[in-house]
Amino acid sequence: MKIAIVCYPTFGGSGVVATELGIALANRGHEIHFVTYRQPVRLELLNNRIHFHEVHVPEYPLFHYQPYELALSSKLVDTVKLYGIELLHVHYAIPHAYAGYMAKKMLEEENIHLPMVTTLHGTDITLVGKHPFYKSAVTFSINQSDVVTSVSENLKQQTLGLFDIKKDIEVIPNFIDKEKYSDSFIDCQRSLMANDNEKIITHISNFRKVKRIPDVIHIFNKIQKKIPSKLVMVGEGPEKENAEFLCEQLGISENVIFLGNSNEIDRILCFSDLFLLPSETESFGLAALEAMINRVPVISSNTGGIPEVNQHGVTGFLSDVGDVDEMAKNALLILSDAKVLEEFKENAVNSAKRFDILNILPLYEEVYEKAYEGRLKNSYN
Repeated sequence: MKIAIVCYPTFGGSGVVATELGIALANRGHEIHFVTYRQPVRLELLNNRIHFHEVHVPEYPLFHYQPYELALSSKLVDTVKLYGIELLHVHYAIPHAYAGYMAKKMLEEENIHLPMVTTLHGTDITLVGKHPFYKSAVTFSINQSDVVTSVSENLKQQTLGLFDIKKDIEVIPNFIDKEKYSDSFIDCQRSLMANDNEKIITHISNFRKVKRIPDVIHIFNKIQKKIPSKLVMVGEGPEKENAEFLCEQLGISENVIFLGNSNEIDRILCFSDLFLLPSETESFGLAALEAMINRVPVISSNTGGIPEVNQHGVTGFLSDVGDVDEMAKNALLILSDAKVLEEFKENAVNSAKRFDILNILPLYEEVYEKAYEGRLKNSYN
């Protein structure tokens, strides 16, 4: 099948999932066309089954804000006609499903019926989507999609509670490719980050307020007072500068390493002992899953879709949002005993295998077939 994928080309979870999905689909024999404003960060190699089409947004003084949705929908129309695209898969309701709908309507004028699958990832629903300025557009875009999926049961229920949705929403969880993490690094080179007697704690995110970065640092501060440790902070975002300042205030700057964005997440997690994810909300918790497949237990909040990934008392621990004391206590429980730590590490990787891409990919292919068959019925009517 020839599939066009629209996503954000960034380090965020939705972009990572969309890119990895496209690569896996190409490996299964599908022809994949990424349509976005920049080549996705994890799309390192293009081949005869993977293509990238850049969306250009010309600068016009007339527009105070340049119309990306217009440029995207036009690029989609051109791509569909030029390459014979059979299905459109958009990640995020707005602006992608909205632009996808406009492309569908333009193509119908030329008797081309393009089915559209929309995957909801979280922020498009829980933050942007419910804003009064966008709520009507989000509702419309979801209802005009041929098939709608969400990355967790929690996100599905939130969507149904916030919007007047007429479509069924199918839950297809995020995934990892366990083969990519199988003995990837024999020598994790822990000495690059910490001394032999130190534990390594890791946090990976886009450093937005919703990630509760100060909580990460306060949890670590409590840990390092009991156990020699280093904190590795991976990512960029608006809260990074404040985080660095907080470390200075607490006098722990020498024990905290800010790495910025990285394409070597698996290498970083390879030498990690514990992962912190105290977020205000997470639609799924892909960062936690990536930690788990690398044998890293997770200390997290119990919000959103995280409990669907991190099993309390098995792969890590769940606590109420903001309960820094309990999170630190649970972290110490895992780290204080080598045997307990090893047990949690084994549980983490075994649980993560439930979300292997080989288990999830067929679910998307079933959705594609459903959407495509629906298109054929509509074209005959």
